[in-house]
Amino acid sequence: MSAKLKIAVFIAGLLGLVGCVNTPPKPDNPYYAPVEAAPQPNLQPVTGSIYNAATAMNIYGDGRAHRVGDIITVALQENTQSSKSSSTQVDKSNSNEVGVGSVFGQNLSAFGNPLSASLGSENSFDGQGDSDMSNSLSGNITVTVHKVLPNGNLLVRGEKWLTLNQGDEYIRVSGLIRPQDIDEANTVASTKMADARIAYSGTGSVQDANVMGWLSRFFIGPLWPF
Repeated sequence: MSAKLKIAVFIAGLLGLVGCVNTPPKPDNPYYAPVEAAPQPNLQPVTGSIYNAATAMNIYGDGRAHRVGDIITVALQENTQSSKSSSTQVDKSNSNEVGVGSVFGQNLSAFGNPLSASLGSENSFDGQGDSDMSNSLSGNITVTVHKVLPNGNLLVRGEKWLTLNQGDEYIRVSGLIRPQDIDEANTVASTKMADARIAYSGTGSVQDANVMGWLSRFFIGPLWPF
């Protein structure tokens, strides 16, 4: 490979890494936006009856979310911990020797030296790796029911943004919940959500200071050959 081609490949790799820089999220993502409840029935003319379907309320309801547009509080109770350790050791050695050949009973030689050869090689590899990670997330976020599935399960989504003096922090939640997992306070634990997607991060100078630059990621990534 010519020097110019190597430089071109290197520059292309750098440009690719620059293109992979993630765009910081912004509030009011349409995916997490609340949905409106189903429209109420058209007002009927007053006929003297006390009951009116357009303005009636279920006085025997328990207040739990069960319709599109209802709100529900998700209690974040996430705790994860993982540990992994690996060790590999490989040793290999070879030794070969070729003796002096002979033709018609005479040893072969070159320039008065007998023809013989010996080869030897030795390789060893020792690698170790350890990984230990734990995460914890707690708090509350109130989200909206976006869809009621035929089996009664609720698809909920929502986000919360906090504006601080050094940037923003946000929490985004989406997932499926069962109506029977909702308690009397209209709250459900995040550990009971199916297909849950929970994101907690931030934007601003503090968050940027904790992110490795794209050039540093290149030098420790798989594209760096050394």
